[in-house]
Amino acid sequence: MPSLGRLHLITDTRPGRDPLAVLQAVLPVARAELVVQVRVEDATTDREAYDLTRRVVALCQPYDVTCLVNDRLHVALAAGAAGGHVGADDLPVAAARRVLGPAAVLGATAREPGSAVAATTAGASYLGVGPYRATTTKDGLPPAIGAAGVQAVAGAVGVPVIAIGAVTAEHVPALRAAGAYGVAVVGALSGATDPARAAAALIGALTC
Repeated sequence: MPSLGRLHLITDTRPGRDPLAVLQAVLPVARAELVVQVRVEDATTDREAYDLTRRVVALCQPYDVTCLVNDRLHVALAAGAAGGHVGADDLPVAAARRVLGPAAVLGATAREPGSAVAATTAGASYLGVGPYRATTTKDGLPPAIGAAGVQAVAGAVGVPVIAIGAVTAEHVPALRAAGAYGVAVVGALSGATDPARAAAALIGALTC
């Protein structure tokens, strides 16, 4: 199974954003500590998602960076990604593991210890836990769980916990103290004036 970096960059495909330009800026800085999760809008066709994922995979390969696809596991397989990530409304974790196979990276979303333990038992490689704070990058999210919620999940499982939800470098120390292995970000990089500098700050906080 590919190694799991501490900084997960989730592609921002909202209008006016350029996920490939952000990725190109971040890759030389983050390298092995980076995981890229391709997440696209619901209206995006499978063909568009496939084309984007193929380009992301091609950019990641020279840096040996793991690329995953959120929700659309068939796109992950077709595009040569290392695995995928499923949320509460996607395929169940056990079914997703059967689709991807035993060697793939499989992330699952969890908010509390019970669902976290169930997801890891079913085959999740890591857990995306949150939202840590309220965020506007994805609609329909439940209330924020804060550092205490992240800590409750991290204490219940033995797989890496990746905190998500309006995380910036200044939040990383508290999240690491709560047991998070790493963080997943969207706006902290896609909305940054200098994505490379923002990534360096995140990596520094995660690895100090």
